[in-house]
Amino acid sequence: MRVLVCTPSKTLAEWCGALERALPEAEVRTWEAGLTWPADYAALWLPPAEVLAGQSRLKAIFNLAAGVEALLKRVALPQGIPIIRLEDAGMARQMAEYVTWAVLRYFRRLDAYAAQQARAEWHVHRPLRHAEFPVGVMGIGVLGSQVAQAVLGCGFPVLGWSRERKRVSGVKCFAGLAELEPFLAGSRAVVCMLPQTADTEGMLNKRTLAMLPAGAYVINVARGGLVVDEDLLAALDAGHIAGATLDVFREEPLPAAHPYWRHPKVFITPHASAVTLCDESAAQVAAKIRRLERGEPVTGVVDLARGY
Repeated sequence: MRVLVCTPSKTLAEWCGALERALPEAEVRTWEAGLTWPADYAALWLPPAEVLAGQSRLKAIFNLAAGVEALLKRVALPQGIPIIRLEDAGMARQMAEYVTWAVLRYFRRLDAYAAQQARAEWHVHRPLRHAEFPVGVMGIGVLGSQVAQAVLGCGFPVLGWSRERKRVSGVKCFAGLAELEPFLAGSRAVVCMLPQTADTEGMLNKRTLAMLPAGAYVINVARGGLVVDEDLLAALDAGHIAGATLDVFREEPLPAAHPYWRHPKVFITPHASAVTLCDESAAQVAAKIRRLERGEPVTGVVDLARGY
């Protein structure tokens, strides 16, 4: 069994080592231009367009991340070969911690207290009740469902929205565009965890941001392209949106001249809400390869029509 690996150079050795440990029965090799080495499986992250040239015996392609939009845009994918994404591999816990912290930061007004400290200002804000601070999670798949449960465990009412009807214990679930407005209208803080597709591009825009209640908060840990930057900045300046915690951006690294850097209501992290863990991810890939070799089904197969 042969596994071809291609990732950015700074992580390539780590990924190869992790896959060799997780799948000792396989021969693991790194891709290089001009390589003629027919592989059974490819494990890819941000590869060059020609990475699969000449690969005629592939059984599956593994995307070494949860989001697949970069792979779908960069590479000419062979027809009929399943694309399989990472489903968790240690990311859900990190994401849940990050989102819970962001929600609590706004709920307890720690953002306001940080601003007051800079002004040497002593002022106590009235504490809120949890019932006054419903949290909406946009995208309640594998990661989103676990984030919703973590926030629910802190005592907040939690709403969930997805393209198709989902059931998540304790979460009031909405589905489809017809139910987007009542979902947003009921969310004091909205957490964006949607995949980026043609349908979700720019989903948080002037029209949808206006559906949120005045003084709402935006937390984006999914993809930068889901937010129209100019519309969010305008909503922040107008006071309709009280604050935004942003971990992902249309261009990364975020350019130094971008107004997000200096906006007093925006908190930025450098795409760090959930970092892919190589050993855990390699174990997941190895388990799925073994299932495929036995002719068994696997989860995480990408629906190319939907883009996730």
